[in-house]
Amino acid sequence: MSVFVAVIAARFLVPLFIFRFPLPAIIAALILDGVDQTIFQTMGYDPPGYQGYDKAMDVFYLAIAYLAMLRNWTSMAAFAIGRALYFYRLVGVVAFEFSQERALLLIFPNTFEYFFIAYELIRLRWDPTRLSRSAWLAIAAGIWILVKLPQEYWIHIAQRDMTDELAAHAWLGPLLLVVVSVILYAVWRLLVPRLGPVAWPWRVVADPLPESVDEASERALWTAKYARVWSIPTLEKVLLVGLISVIFGQVLPGLRTTGTQLFIGIAAVVLANAAMTLAFARAGRSVEGAFAAFGTRVLINVSLVIVGGWLLGRGGGDSNQPATLFFILLLSLITTLHDRYWPVHAVRDHEDPPDTAVRRAGS
Repeated sequence: MSVFVAVIAARFLVPLFIFRFPLPAIIAALILDGVDQTIFQTMGYDPPGYQGYDKAMDVFYLAIAYLAMLRNWTSMAAFAIGRALYFYRLVGVVAFEFSQERALLLIFPNTFEYFFIAYELIRLRWDPTRLSRSAWLAIAAGIWILVKLPQEYWIHIAQRDMTDELAAHAWLGPLLLVVVSVILYAVWRLLVPRLGPVAWPWRVVADPLPESVDEASERALWTAKYARVWSIPTLEKVLLVGLISVIFGQVLPGLRTTGTQLFIGIAAVVLANAAMTLAFARAGRSVEGAFAAFGTRVLINVSLVIVGGWLLGRGGGDSNQPATLFFILLLSLITTLHDRYWPVHAVRDHEDPPDTAVRRAGS
């Protein structure tokens, strides 16, 4: 059990480094996702129902990667594609959790993960805004068709373990090496020339924020001026937090709330958070540190749930206090990060409209 708790804790904490070190952190999260079962087998422990936890934590760390896109990505064309890929996968995982139909994981492949890695690999040396929307679409399509569809079929439909297959078939390793080499050669020949000359030295750390919103007070001013409770960002937060909570609700033990009840309760709290965030911004109040902002949001949401507990508990709903606290922490973390970095994305979007990348590519 201690090993199980340690692995779960690592899978929650490691993704938080994606904001500062996007590529190393997401690769670390990807590796941890791949070796967790091996760790359990080595320790002689088979956690019951771990596949559900595994899918839920996959969605969580990819949600953190999406929020890191708000903070870090400068190519609006790549951002739009990455956002569509993430929410497409999120809907697929929700459908899988309710139906347990493995084919859904093939229909809704996790293309977003490798698309994020591709973007950060390019950003190491080149300016991502040099690529046009069509180039980013080609990258996403290549990952989807050549990488993720075979991988999702192998793992979820055929249900085969790569380690066992490599041990059983000596020819499989060299074949995979040849396939990977061909893909890398195609990338080198077709993609690298489009990137132009190297733009800067190696960049592992995330780029700095735009000067106009690099402080909490400046982001609060932007929020006070442009944000609205009834808006696309609020709808996105409702979908993001609500669907992730529904997925976790399927795997947390002792939860008596239905998926619909949970989603409605989460949506109500997210809307209340959006209203309070806007009110605080218009009052000129802001919290500079991310941890302080998160702690403040947790306290506010605990108070909200205590005052309006019927949102999660009425009609035979959940009265499991540990589960309720978990959802408060999850909701507070995601909404805090979304509110913190949406102004950054909006400023970049305003300064670099979608067709700018196309114009740069053609110039």
